[in-house]
Formats: sequence, C-alpha cells, structure tokens
Amino acid sequence: MKVLVAVKRVVDYNVKVRAKADGSDVDLNNVKMAINPFCEIAVEEAVRLKEAGIATEVIAVSIGDKSCQEQIRTALALGADRGIQVDVETAAEPLVVAKLLKGVVDKEAPQLVILGKQSIDGDNNQTGQMLGALANMPQGTFASEVVIDGDKVNVTREVDGGLQTVSLTLPAIVTTDLRLNEPRYASLPNIMKAKKKQLDVYSADDLGVTVTKHLTQVKVVPPPERQEGIKVADVDELVDKLKNEAKVIS
Repeated sequence: MKVLVAVKRVVDYNVKVRAKADGSDVDLNNVKMAINPFCEIAVEEAVRLKEAGIATEVIAVSIGDKSCQEQIRTALALGADRGIQVDVETAAEPLVVAKLLKGVVDKEAPQLVILGKQSIDGDNNQTGQMLGALANMPQGTFASEVVIDGDKVNVTREVDGGLQTVSLTLPAIVTTDLRLNEPRYASLPNIMKAKKKQLDVYSADDLGVTVTKHLTQVKVVPPPERQEGIKVADVDELVDKLKNEAKVIS
C-alpha cells in the first residue's frame, strides 16, 4: 500500500504570532517555522502503518516555495520514504491546494491519503474534503482511530455526539484529529539519513493546475487583549458582579 501524506509549513505553535504594523499580513521575519501539528500526526500515522507492514511506501508532499523543503525533510526524518514539493511562490488557498494534491494523487496513485484536519494558520478545515470531491474518493474526517481491514479502512471520527465509525473502500482520504496518536521526535541519525532521501519538485503546470485566487485577504489584526480578572470576597459579591456588572445572570 502506498500512502501519501500532506505536510504544511506554518509558524511553530509555541510562537506568539504578530500582525504587521499595517495589518496586511502576519509578520514572519525571524519566526520559527515547523510542520503543522495536525500534519505531524498524519505523518506519524502513515509511518506506523509502514512499521506494521501494512504500508509499503510513505510519500510526504508539501505545497509552497523552496522553504517548505525543510518540513518535507523533517517528515522524511520521521520515517517517510520520499518527498514531493509542489513549487508555488505565493500562499495557495484551500481549493488550489486541493487541486494540486489531486494532481499528485493522479501521478502517484496512492491507496491512502492522510492529511491534517486543518492547519493552525488558516484554520479552514477544507482541503481534505475538497480533495475528496475532486478525486472522487471516500473520506473519513476528524479521525481518532484508523484501522486497515483488507480493501477497506475503518475510521473512528469525533463528532458532536461522541464517536462515529465509518468504513471506506480504498483508495480513500483520512484527515487526522489530535487524539489519533502522539508524534515521535526525529533522531539525529534519521535527520542525517533524510538529507539523502529522494525529493522531487513539480510545478503547478506539471500537474495541470492553474494557480488562481478566489479569496482576498482584507486585514490581519491581533485578538483583543484579555482583561485582568478580579478577586471577590465571597459568593454574594460574585453573584452581585455577575448580575450587575457582567450581566450574565438575571
């Protein structure tokens, strides 16, 4: 079984993101970048499938300029066999990403595609679903457990009412949730080996996709500062402030 895993370059989740002074975008100068945490979970799941003897090859793909090769190499150090960069100079929106991934799917013909359910920068939660529609593949989103059973994959997914298990016929698409697994750390020997692993570069034209914009970013502003809390002497004072100041009870 060939498994394709998408990884995205984002600001490290430990970094406090700041907007530019003119509000045009996020300030990325000298900011630490990393693999999107949900994508890291996707890589881990694919590598575990390979270690279990289910997957024969794990391919990590990322869309962006040359800088995203750093994240592909990280995925290779975590256990992926080879990498693919789709060279796009500007930030691609979810629909374009889905079209580019569909082009990679057509070239590689994987039996399973694993993506993070969303990225921590855009928080769109759209790419996996769009890819499923474009590639005409069944999808299991928000996966907290993935079990391969012959030509099917059983995906336990988190929904508002609890857990739901769906059975998908391969080839299929899975998007990962936080509770699917805990990603490993890359060891130094594997980081060194990753430098020698195959990394192919495709352009959007190679995949037959025209990169267009459907969305316009109007402004980026930081969230409002949280106000300081206060201490109350007793329950009566708490109730009084909730009723007369916060006005959340009547």
